[in-house]
Amino acid sequence: MTAGGLFRIPLTLPIDRHWKLSHHENFSRMRLKLCPNFKFDPHTDASNLRDNAGEFLYFACSSHLQSVFEIPAAIRRDTGEDNLTEEDLSLVPETQAEGPESSGKEKLIISEPCELVTLMSKVWGRLEVTTSQVSFYDTSLIQKDVPERLDFKFSLSRLREVHLRRYNLRRSALEFFLTDQTNYFLNFTTKTRNKVFSRILSLRPPNLFSYSSRSPAELLRASGLTRKWVHREITNFDYLMQLNTLAGRTYNDLSQYPVFPWIIADYTSETLDLENPNSFRDLSKPIGVVNPKNIPEVKAKYDSFEDPSGTIAKFHYGTHYSNSAGVLHYLVRVEPFTSLHIELQSGRFDVADRQFHSIPQTWKLLMDNPNDVKELTPEFFYFPEFLKNMNKFDLGLLQGTKERVEDVQLPAWASNPEDFIYLHRKALESEYVSAHLHEWIDLIFGYKQKGPKAVEALNVFYYCSYEGAVDLDAIADEKERQAVEGMINNFGQTPIQLLKEPHPQRLSLDEAVAKMLKSELRRTNFTLFLDNLRPFPIEVSNEKDPIVFMSAPRSPPRSFLQASMPDTLISVSICGIVGAHSWHPHDRHSSKGFTMDVDPTLNNAKTRRKLCGPFHPSLPLNSHLFVVSHDAKFLFSGGHWDSSLRVYSLTKNKTVATVRKHFDLVTCVTLDQCGSFLLTGSRDTTCIVWDVSQLGSGSGSSTNLAPRPVRTLYGHNKAVSCVGIMTELDMAVSGSMDGTVNVHTIQEGQYIRTLEPVGLTSLDVEITFLALSPQGHVAFAANDKTSNSVHVFSVNGTNLGSKYVSGRVTGLAIAGDHLIVGDDAGDLTMSRLLRLHPVFDIPLHVPVQSVVVTTGNTHLLVPVRDGKVIVLGVTNS
Repeated sequence: MTAGGLFRIPLTLPIDRHWKLSHHENFSRMRLKLCPNFKFDPHTDASNLRDNAGEFLYFACSSHLQSVFEIPAAIRRDTGEDNLTEEDLSLVPETQAEGPESSGKEKLIISEPCELVTLMSKVWGRLEVTTSQVSFYDTSLIQKDVPERLDFKFSLSRLREVHLRRYNLRRSALEFFLTDQTNYFLNFTTKTRNKVFSRILSLRPPNLFSYSSRSPAELLRASGLTRKWVHREITNFDYLMQLNTLAGRTYNDLSQYPVFPWIIADYTSETLDLENPNSFRDLSKPIGVVNPKNIPEVKAKYDSFEDPSGTIAKFHYGTHYSNSAGVLHYLVRVEPFTSLHIELQSGRFDVADRQFHSIPQTWKLLMDNPNDVKELTPEFFYFPEFLKNMNKFDLGLLQGTKERVEDVQLPAWASNPEDFIYLHRKALESEYVSAHLHEWIDLIFGYKQKGPKAVEALNVFYYCSYEGAVDLDAIADEKERQAVEGMINNFGQTPIQLLKEPHPQRLSLDEAVAKMLKSELRRTNFTLFLDNLRPFPIEVSNEKDPIVFMSAPRSPPRSFLQASMPDTLISVSICGIVGAHSWHPHDRHSSKGFTMDVDPTLNNAKTRRKLCGPFHPSLPLNSHLFVVSHDAKFLFSGGHWDSSLRVYSLTKNKTVATVRKHFDLVTCVTLDQCGSFLLTGSRDTTCIVWDVSQLGSGSGSSTNLAPRPVRTLYGHNKAVSCVGIMTELDMAVSGSMDGTVNVHTIQEGQYIRTLEPVGLTSLDVEITFLALSPQGHVAFAANDKTSNSVHVFSVNGTNLGSKYVSGRVTGLAIAGDHLIVGDDAGDLTMSRLLRLHPVFDIPLHVPVQSVVVTTGNTHLLVPVRDGKVIVLGVTNS
């Protein structure tokens, strides 16, 4: 599977089908994708040890909690906001604060010892920051005469966010998020942390979008996230993920794992009724007292507790709603959590009856036991694979029924794990949860988290979960400090408090619609308001030279004073005429609600832009052959007679680079969402990943204008017809005229799996269109001589829906959890990604050329055969 020759991967490639979470998958702070685990361990020793131990095995978390009360009292300290002052941010001489572009020579800026934090462990090493790179070297084995090794390295240009973090309640860590959503969590001393943070900021990384020199509470206020959530501009799921991130929760530390609420209370009905309030959990109460029968016991525990030393404050709960053991309990079926669970259990699986084996049973136990207060992890809303025992671990037999623990038992209303995730996510976005979620936020992140309001709400946890409760640096005894540190690590940590006043309630759907329609600057997600979606035809070209390609809106570089300038839409006609159109998605002065000003040069033969050919006559121009850079500077094109990929400058109106790597025509090209990688497909049956992250950098004659080939992907038997790339998921996907869709990783070029259309068995099946979603859906269109169909799979290979369509698919796009299909009969339909249930249909009566979704799902752009572009948007008419 190397790029060294034309080796074909057989479609039935034997592969060790054992799976673990890929280290690169973290879009929107989510873990989505499984990858093959070639060093798979079935952990049979851990199963055997469990069975030999039987009932004498004690739950690891309990032993840890027992030790909590035996550790001498740690020293309290006052707590304040975790933010940096102007003095903190002025640690670097001005000579070093000129940015990486100021000198062509790379210089070392700072080098500091630190720890790389990974789930339940940490790796000693050294962080080095130069004028252009950030590197971490593993030095943990130097004492064993093993030389240090480079663990990770990234360009400063890839740095998107830097957040101040705490580790074991110390304000000593930093978390880096890159443009592809890869992230790293590093722990320093507090003083060193601030110095590293300041030095990085002084270099002015060009793509640094967010850095938290202010406190998390200030960041939340400044972000506008709460206003967006209140006005339904972002979903409940997205808002909770953002709150978790701002409050210091991270996938890199199990003791600070993102926390989500239990939202459903009905796990026995055959059908989940989302209109019935009784289907939902009371979000105004901590999970330990949702059952009113538990309230007296919880109150009595608090009232009767006294610590003679005065160190340990009163508390309602001796365990935490989010801790290492709880996270591993839920995710035990997926590596690396399986191995970490075994490590926490002293080398063995926990006994079967204590494993997570049933969602209804887990809920029942929570309601019966006020001492078990586990909330959920985000995986309950997007990752069905954690409910399956795909690796076939021996998880034991239940004592009562002697039933073997395999997949997690689901509620009666869910037919399979994918169905559960779909309905559970739908419940999270329901009207009931939307109306009451602010109450749960007050408990976890807000004004009921601490103090008298927390006492009143029965929401006080053991003191060591709160920031400021202990000062590890002040504990002189090494063993005592390690014991306290271990206790914090395993007990769990309360999120940083983000609000000290009640959180506002979300607008109802009717209120949000009314307010949105009156707003001067609407941020309308059309998938939420399909009843108000209307088409508007825009005359761009004519039926002799129709538009075959239109880009999503692109934002050219602009100054602060130009922030309100319109975006750009790039179009290409069937004759190769390029248009650069002005696009304003929100215009209160327009009856349409938007403005699209057609490029005036299209009407003048002397001024209009035309792509240099020749294009190969056997490949008519189509939407697969073009893609536009994110800054609207460059148009990439395939289909040229010399099998090249070409770069056309939209500012200079000429081809500025021609690169050849394929051995036959380039048939399709696409760009990722973060502007790092381009993917091309060819008639030579291969795909090539190109690095375009530095395109346009440099100055004068040294300006970098040619994409750099990174790796070649193999596996098809016929020409590649369509491609998709999602760098955030480390996923390159290709469809072929051989009827298959192949999935590879980008970073290593590793073959993952082949997807095939369901129900089509003839030998002449072709894949014609392909679309990817940030949630890891792979949608594609397939046809043979007698039928046309669309199919949706999860990133992990599960078929989520397939259906036949009447016409030949000519446009395919994903918006949120909807699949949009256009065909050559002039129909435009929208369906739910799961099950492909239709929700919207509009006859355009003219064959569709392509389908484009604008940023934020505000509009649909649909070029049609007569030269017009149909713009669909939400109106108040």
